[in-house]
Amino acid sequence: MKKKLSILRNDPWLEPYEPAIEGRHEDVVRKFDQLTENTDGSLSDFANAYKYFGLHHLPKGGWTFREYAPNAREIWLIGTFSDWKTSDEYKLTRLDDGAWEINLPEEALHNGDLYKMLVTWDGGQGERIPAYADRVVQDPDTKIFSAEVYAPESPYKFKVKKFTPDTKPLLIYECHIGMAQEEEGVGSYEEFRIKTLPRIAADGYNAIQIMAIQEHPYYGSFGYHVGSFYAPSSRFGTPDDLRRLIDEAHKLGIAVIMDIVHSHAVKNEVEGLGRLDGSYDLYFYGDGRREHPAWDSLLFDYGKDSVLHFLLSNCKYWLEEFKFDGFRFDGVTSMLYYDHGLGKAFGSYGDYYDGNQDPNALAYLTLANILIHEVNPKAITIAEEMSGMPGLAVKFEDGGIGFDYRMAMGIPDYWIKMIKERKDEDWHPTSIFWELTNRRADEKTISYCESHDQALVGDKTIIFRLIDKEMYWHMMVDDQDMTVARGMALHKMIRLVTLATINGGYLNFMGNEFGHPEWIDFPREGNGWSYKYARRQWSLVDREDLKYKFLNAFDNAMVELVSGVYDFQALPVEKLWEKDGDNVLAFKRGDLVFVFNWNPSQSFTDYGFLAPAGEYEVVLDSDSEGFGGYNLLDDSVHHFTQPDPLYSPSGKGWLKLYLPARTAQVLRLVKPLPKKLTRKSVSTAKKTVKTEAKENTEKKVEEKLETKKTAKKPADKKTATTKKATPKKETSKKKGAASAKKSE
Repeated sequence: MKKKLSILRNDPWLEPYEPAIEGRHEDVVRKFDQLTENTDGSLSDFANAYKYFGLHHLPKGGWTFREYAPNAREIWLIGTFSDWKTSDEYKLTRLDDGAWEINLPEEALHNGDLYKMLVTWDGGQGERIPAYADRVVQDPDTKIFSAEVYAPESPYKFKVKKFTPDTKPLLIYECHIGMAQEEEGVGSYEEFRIKTLPRIAADGYNAIQIMAIQEHPYYGSFGYHVGSFYAPSSRFGTPDDLRRLIDEAHKLGIAVIMDIVHSHAVKNEVEGLGRLDGSYDLYFYGDGRREHPAWDSLLFDYGKDSVLHFLLSNCKYWLEEFKFDGFRFDGVTSMLYYDHGLGKAFGSYGDYYDGNQDPNALAYLTLANILIHEVNPKAITIAEEMSGMPGLAVKFEDGGIGFDYRMAMGIPDYWIKMIKERKDEDWHPTSIFWELTNRRADEKTISYCESHDQALVGDKTIIFRLIDKEMYWHMMVDDQDMTVARGMALHKMIRLVTLATINGGYLNFMGNEFGHPEWIDFPREGNGWSYKYARRQWSLVDREDLKYKFLNAFDNAMVELVSGVYDFQALPVEKLWEKDGDNVLAFKRGDLVFVFNWNPSQSFTDYGFLAPAGEYEVVLDSDSEGFGGYNLLDDSVHHFTQPDPLYSPSGKGWLKLYLPARTAQVLRLVKPLPKKLTRKSVSTAKKTVKTEAKENTEKKVEEKLETKKTAKKPADKKTATTKKATPKKETSKKKGAASAKKSE
């Protein structure tokens, strides 16, 4: 009897759709077998198109260039070496199966030469940039794009030979190279490596997700209208500059994820793949499906083996040639559905199995995941997908598509809705907890409050929605503006509760950790081609007289707290208390208890809820003075649960706390009481708790007196790990040295 796929065993509600799920699985098996019939079952050996096509400098001297262009009649290489004119010396020869080739002597091409193809076809001709060009540059004066020969005398050699990402938990810093600098202009790979990477390392994130790597003709597209899929964007520097950046990140213990765009391509014919050989359907659909109805771009035909060869090889290329640690696949929803998911609510399972799904796209995405994990078993794959397709982040062998994570795209939408539509009194913890934990148990997600999407012009970041124009006038440290106070308090709480409830990873967009003001707007005709909003104002967080430093310190502390718990994301999220009338939420993960008082006006004294019995210490307090709060809590006080005969047999007691309005605190269980207590031992336990509390107070008094007599001694490492998180900046140099030692 055929074994049922795990996805069907784990979710009985999927049983009515078993034929569709099994059919999709079998589609992939058939396509996999077809593509690997000549490679002994290796998809990696199939995905070597970039090693065959494109321009290659041969080890013994000379050059070979090949292009796939079955509809072409003639092809020449033209460039600075031929004064941009055709010459028989640079004319390609047609091979079998639509490929073209030319072999050239060493002196025919040189590093830095610009080139294109001149392609003719029945009824026309045009200049084209080769599909596999690995470097494409734009003339600063004419703005024309050309391929460039890239063959440096001393290619960069990676120093970190083997790197394993830390995914327990995965903490992602989403970034854009060009807008990572403060000056108005386009930043470089080198500037990012030298200036921005140390900041990220100091902030405690263990991965960066880089946008806009693949070459794109229009800077304002944010990198999503790709023209040259194999060329790292030359706006930011050379390919070796990118390699050096990735190597440096690995030395610092930071994984590098690439935002890869395989969902569509730019419509440009001269700068892109559109009509590369004169035909409309070389890489894209040739019919009414060719153009995306909302994105003004072209759609790949995933049913063609030549397209699969191009895209799968592209995945392998970035992994092997640049040592990226994985990918975030953009626009997955658009790929999955014939109607691209536009205007659809996706309210039931039937919406995922109603015939609106593209089996070829499903097969490609699954094959891409199989390939990526064959090339690098430790690689990370993330799907940007908003429909909630079941099985997206389930292994292929279990009946899924094979991504490691899916973006929790409903969470940022939820926070925006809360801020825009709900009064502070109506921020109900039942709603917050449900939204943050409502996910498929068998799929890992990347939770986030906001990404680059929320920061784009026309939208607003969370901090700007909360504080708005007051950010321009009231962010000085000594300013007591209440709009700013409210905004900062909620900003900290929103980020903490989102991070604390992850089941896979957490993502932050560059600058949002310190509440970067305003929005992102790339240079365009509508803003006078200005770079004013296409940068990051790092000086705001560096200034001691501004409050941005408090938000950054809190972000550092919460990231440090969570990353200090191994496999934090895998710990169960156990709800301890929620009460909408009070706006109070409490839950635990491992030994940590997270408590949130969302109430805008009411603080609570001795607010009690059931928790594992024992002694607790405060390890994070959003109201700390170092985080821009009012310091209403004495974080040095340890809290002891009060025994209750009704709950003591189950190992629980009443944890009673002072909860100031609009604050969050995290406590750690430092000394649990026995889980099973007899009735006789309940009174004994109660006495023990009181005795310990008294001894603890006496001990603190003695320590203070002793401190006055003698010089203060530094805490040892063991003591330091149990102290509460405080605002601090760890130098990236120190962190980087330790990480480099580990990675090498």
